[in-house]
Amino acid sequence: MKPLTKSLIAFLALFPLTGWCEKVEYKLDKSHTSVNWDISHFDFSHYHGKWEAEGKLVLDNEKPENSKVDAVIKVDEFITGNDKLNKHLKSADFFNTATYPKATFVSDKIEVQEGKIAKVHGNLTLHGVTKPVVLEVISQKIEKNPVSNKDTAGFRAKTKLKRSDFGISAFLPGLGDEVNLDIEVEANK
Repeated sequence: MKPLTKSLIAFLALFPLTGWCEKVEYKLDKSHTSVNWDISHFDFSHYHGKWEAEGKLVLDNEKPENSKVDAVIKVDEFITGNDKLNKHLKSADFFNTATYPKATFVSDKIEVQEGKIAKVHGNLTLHGVTKPVVLEVISQKIEKNPVSNKDTAGFRAKTKLKRSDFGISAFLPGLGDEVNLDIEVEANK
């Protein structure tokens, strides 16, 4: 065999090991993934809270626009720092978590800019209502985590939604209708 042919065969033999065209599934790390929210409290202040989320990302290294997100948000597990408020938010006035303990987000379109995921379009089901939502991806990083030594994908995204669109209208218009969401994701291969 000629040296060039040997080199080409050696290169092609290694090619599948590189994951060049590989779709990789990552599981959301519950301890490092959260949906953080804030809402106007009668224009005096903004109140903040968060939920944990679980689910998966399927990242396509060659064609990021073919990637997918499927997440479950534990709406019945509020973290606000105020037990009385947590109880009220779980009530029928707001999220009615006895009937709707979880929300889901499933992507249906990914927009890519300069080779990176820029927007994630999908459907959010919350309080029994499904609406389209677009997440603006602020940052992303995919590499080996120095602590866990696992391949890790990290994303930060933001969006705004109206709670009244999901049938949650208690104390409108004083208590804000617009909810800011700041989503932090770490997912492990």
